[in-house]
Amino acid sequence: MSADLIDLVQKFGQPRVLVVGDVMLDRYVWGDAERISQEAPVILLRADRREERLGGASSVASMLRALGAKVTLVGVVGDDADGIRIRQILQDLGIDDEGVVTDPTRPSTVKERYIGRAQHKHPQQMIRVDYEDRSPLAEQVQAQLTQTMSNLMKKADVVLISDYDKGVCTSKTMTDVIGAAKLRGLRVLADPIRGDDYRKYHGCSAITPNRLEAGLAVGRSLKSEADVIQAAKDLQEKLDLEAAIITLDKDGMCLRHRDGRLKFFPTRPRAVYDITGAGDMVLAVLGLAMAAGSDYEAAIQLANVAGGLEVEKIGVATVTREEIVRDLLHSGAGSVHAGLSQKVVSLGVLAQEIETRRRAGQKIVFTNGCFDLVHAGHVQYLQEARSQGECLVVGLNSDSSVRNLKGPTRPVQPLTARAMVLSALQPVDYVVVFDESTPIRIIEAVKPDVLVKGADYRKEDVVGGEYVETYGGRVHLATLHQGQSTTNLIEKMRGAA
Repeated sequence: MSADLIDLVQKFGQPRVLVVGDVMLDRYVWGDAERISQEAPVILLRADRREERLGGASSVASMLRALGAKVTLVGVVGDDADGIRIRQILQDLGIDDEGVVTDPTRPSTVKERYIGRAQHKHPQQMIRVDYEDRSPLAEQVQAQLTQTMSNLMKKADVVLISDYDKGVCTSKTMTDVIGAAKLRGLRVLADPIRGDDYRKYHGCSAITPNRLEAGLAVGRSLKSEADVIQAAKDLQEKLDLEAAIITLDKDGMCLRHRDGRLKFFPTRPRAVYDITGAGDMVLAVLGLAMAAGSDYEAAIQLANVAGGLEVEKIGVATVTREEIVRDLLHSGAGSVHAGLSQKVVSLGVLAQEIETRRRAGQKIVFTNGCFDLVHAGHVQYLQEARSQGECLVVGLNSDSSVRNLKGPTRPVQPLTARAMVLSALQPVDYVVVFDESTPIRIIEAVKPDVLVKGADYRKEDVVGGEYVETYGGRVHLATLHQGQSTTNLIEKMRGAA
């Protein structure tokens, strides 16, 4: 099944998605939680970094954009500096903000989070401060949004509603959106509010409440599998939905379809760092997959994976198609690659594995490359690298990273094939994929004892070399084997052809 899902991701194309809802700005202030303040019994945060990301419906839009969709956003911002900043980020990400209306009577919605590290360890959220106006939009602004949405639906493949109960998704607006989408034959998927009245979502194709939200909507807590099944059935029937999808955090998701299908989709255990944004990610991937022609079951399985990747990150973060493929390779459930793909790991999993090996006294070696067409020179190189310690980690350039480095005709082999081949080689213990042009982020996370590159480099030119030497590590330049080159091999193949 993993192979089918990988194939689906790779054939997504660029669906056109219209996102409607509450536009927000997520601001993060990072620092060290050093001590208790002398002024009051509160933690003193020594701030060292400030970051701004899109939140709410605009978060869904940014996630879709990172996944390769063409996205148009409909919502409201205030006539203020935060509203200008939101538009700037949208434009920088390539998200169409034609449907974002400026309302001078209300502020832009901002969620400001303060993230502290204790003794430089894993960061934790300390407090969140919200700036917002939850009152319904004025009728004039609602009418403006409705007209804009009607026009923008002409170039959409699916409509997503991200309702955070900040005044945009009123009953009138939702009726207009759902009605207009139906006239055009478009599916409408909604991530609903936390409340007891879901009538405004009547006629949607699907809704995606979490366990608590679904319980509030049906008026009872969902403590058992039977409770979840009944709630999904009630929501699907009462709201005339094509499907009710209840997200169950670590227990996955439950689908109740109009045709009578009822199914639970489990998810695999993960290291959960921050649940912020998981619901947005589920909505984004469901919408993208459905717009690309997927059925509900495959879309839910991919949303499970993407939601899991999201909770492994801090704050509202994006996930790429390649990260989803990488995770499917690693899980390998039911795949012919299952035995090999256990070597392909996320950076979070790798960090845990490396820590265990270090406690056992093992020396960690790191190298990296594109490994497009693995040849004898690569094998000799990896054998030499592995001889420098007891554990070899290989950083593998993603497809987009290879294209940026080698040009539009590379890689010859896609990421899945390159990762599989590397995993099959005995010297390799772990493969971790990176999207950037250099593996410095992985090097800083792994802190290898030995950093290996080919002898065609000078030590001072090896990326991460200076960093490794700061804590006592070393750089090893592996022997070059003349005549062994992927580029030469490709040229020979072309000549033979």
